[in-house]
Amino acid sequence: MSGSSDTMPTSFLSERRQAFFVVLAVELWERFGYYGMQAVLTVFMVEQLHMRDHDINLMQGGLGFLMYSLPVLGGIVGDQFLGTRPTMLLGAFGLTAGYAFLALSLQHPIFFLPALTLIALANGLFKPNAGTLVRRIYAGDGAALDTAFTLYYMAINVGSTVSMLLMPWLHVRYGASIAFLACAAGLITGLVYYAARRKRLKGFLVLRAAQQDEAVSDAASSEAGIVGDHVPAPLMKRLSTPTVKWALACGLIASLLVVWGICTWVLHSPLLVRICIIVAAIGLVGLWGGVFFRSQLSERPGLLLTYILCLQTMAYQIFYQQMQTSLTLFAMRDVSGTYHLGSWVLFTMSAGQFQALNPIAIMVFSPILAWLYRRNAQKGQDALPAVKILCGYILVGLAFLIWWFAAGHSAGLVSPWVMVAGYSVMSLGELLTIGLGLAIVARYAPARVSAVLMGSLFLLWGVGMYIGSLVADIASVPVGNESDISAYTILFKDLFLGCFGLCILLALLLPYTRHLDKRHRDILPSC
Repeated sequence: MSGSSDTMPTSFLSERRQAFFVVLAVELWERFGYYGMQAVLTVFMVEQLHMRDHDINLMQGGLGFLMYSLPVLGGIVGDQFLGTRPTMLLGAFGLTAGYAFLALSLQHPIFFLPALTLIALANGLFKPNAGTLVRRIYAGDGAALDTAFTLYYMAINVGSTVSMLLMPWLHVRYGASIAFLACAAGLITGLVYYAARRKRLKGFLVLRAAQQDEAVSDAASSEAGIVGDHVPAPLMKRLSTPTVKWALACGLIASLLVVWGICTWVLHSPLLVRICIIVAAIGLVGLWGGVFFRSQLSERPGLLLTYILCLQTMAYQIFYQQMQTSLTLFAMRDVSGTYHLGSWVLFTMSAGQFQALNPIAIMVFSPILAWLYRRNAQKGQDALPAVKILCGYILVGLAFLIWWFAAGHSAGLVSPWVMVAGYSVMSLGELLTIGLGLAIVARYAPARVSAVLMGSLFLLWGVGMYIGSLVADIASVPVGNESDISAYTILFKDLFLGCFGLCILLALLLPYTRHLDKRHRDILPSC
């Protein structure tokens, strides 16, 4: 069934909505666990594991790279071999086990690295397949799909906000093990809900698959080609005997265990992480070059603009990585957690809880920005992505100017309101930069290579996360020196100046990006 929601039966819409909320609930609890872990992790590494800032920064950078690169593997497993729902569930179980291993690592540090890499691998299995399920549920209804992904994105921010406030509180009051176990409990809650509602999701997906098969059959009979969102069934569903299916499942599990072991080995060595980053960067250049030179001449302006804008969005990850590294360490050592309004004490926040300011600001600014986009589009005044990205980096630079000024002029602990101001401005910049990343690929890249370029964009962001960890290392504080605020002053100054220089570069590139955009739009109607 295709077309808009207005032409669909009420019963179908109800079943679709129920199927969507099953996926949405699991996603919300998955994000609850992941971001809760993230809010606690850096402080846990400092206070409980007594790790050096240098080691924390490099490990966070390597972990960020794995988080963004492994979804490519998860997409392949889900699409080609195991199926979307089983792969998503496997990822959810893996995340639950990973958080449990983190809880054990306080008494048994040998579990720490395997826990981190298991979380990265399980996230790679879960993330792309959950999004694929939403796309399959709303296939053929573009307007409803946009609404669904808006709710989906809001669920991510709701889950992350609650967990980023709760888990650091549990960490302070009851210890890190309880906080990590609470992350695991969130995943278990999501899985229990899925078990209770799985028939609704499965039944609707079967219905959609039957409709897609009918559409393909109709298209073939009319010699019109395949239509809709039809994709071939994964290998697991095409196999005929239970024995062969069991053998495939065991083979996949064994392969994933090998990948888990390799990732643990790599994350243990900063040199191996760096080698992987270099290989990934070279491979990315080769991939982009191959796609470009095999493309038609009419596609090249859009492709070139895609590459330029994707590189521009990657730079945001360098600044974003500071939230998990230098900004959290800065908050832990040099920022007061007590909010005052005049002489009144309002509330307090721990170092990890400051990270919740990011999703809170995202939820506040997202609808406002979406309204502005719609209004400007209706007036024919929609700004080019390159212009929005430039405005985003101006805001990011302003955020680090705020933190630089506060760190450099503080006679004692920095006011927590400084963190609110900095995170708010930077989060608005996030919506204008990395928030446009996937839309850029959809807007300018040829449809036949969009999936490949989407995967390469995530890989590019992973490289940016690693570079961000190297930048954060500027403010590394040696063991025993807990409050050297001058190191953060230097780091924030360098980040501001770097962002200022980036803004100049992007401004100089604007005429060229405008030219490429015009060529792409001029060619598009005839393609």
